[in-house]
Amino acid sequence: MVASSKLHHAQVAIQNMLPYENLLEHILKSFLVATPEVDLPHCKSHESIHTVALVVFTSNSSLCGGFNNNTIKLMLSRIEYYKSQGVKSFVVYPIGRKVEEKVNKLGLHSAGSFTLLADKPNSEGCIKIAHELENDFLNGKIDKVELIYHHFKSVGSQILSCRTFLPIDLTPDSIGSENDRILGDNKMTVKAQEYLRNKKGQQTGNNEHVALNDDFIVEPDKNTLLEKLVPKQLHLMIYTALLDSVASEHAARMIAMQTATDNADAMLKDLNLEYNKSRQAAITSELLDIVSGSVNN
Repeated sequence: MVASSKLHHAQVAIQNMLPYENLLEHILKSFLVATPEVDLPHCKSHESIHTVALVVFTSNSSLCGGFNNNTIKLMLSRIEYYKSQGVKSFVVYPIGRKVEEKVNKLGLHSAGSFTLLADKPNSEGCIKIAHELENDFLNGKIDKVELIYHHFKSVGSQILSCRTFLPIDLTPDSIGSENDRILGDNKMTVKAQEYLRNKKGQQTGNNEHVALNDDFIVEPDKNTLLEKLVPKQLHLMIYTALLDSVASEHAARMIAMQTATDNADAMLKDLNLEYNKSRQAAITSELLDIVSGSVNN
């Protein structure tokens, strides 16, 4: 019941945040895709990957099934994958006590303690993390950043996800890939954008990148606009992942506790049946002894 109540508040927080985050992502990425002349360092992959940062979201407490273990397993799997690619340096941002304990136990480099965010999600803490990751990426201290968390789709469906945070993914399929809700019918779909791009490329007779939209009006200028939008988008990506993780935790705990209750009820039913069988057998045995004694007498 407690998990159900907390889940309701977490769902309300997600529903209030997602329309804004999804629309901002759509505007920013569509603008960047449609204006290839914009030189944004946040979108450029580094030539070689030496250091990878992982932002991992778990809970502070247990009793939520395989929620934490699955997240930690994916983190370790990503580390092994990058080690096989020659990467030796890792930085982990452990959001949640469970992943923090695992990181300390394994001796991995931790960027700090963020257990308070897992209990009380707030945008200020996410802004600090996003700002630090952005600066380290632009300065070359970190070559790639990934988010590992449970994407909340419904009470019965939480999908363990590994999402690239930096560099920003501008592929057409990435636009709105995390949006499981229909926010309106007045926006052009990603497939329609891809179709128009291919059609215009065929008409021009070359493979040059053609803008998807020629009607952008930017004030005061593109660089000023991107300086405001990009950090906000990065901050909202972390904040949304945090809200998704918190909601998924409460849903997983609610399901785990309901399953435990059902199992306990089934066990009590079986034990009660066994008790009644044993009691009946004892009564039958006593009756047989009494009848046998009276016959002998």
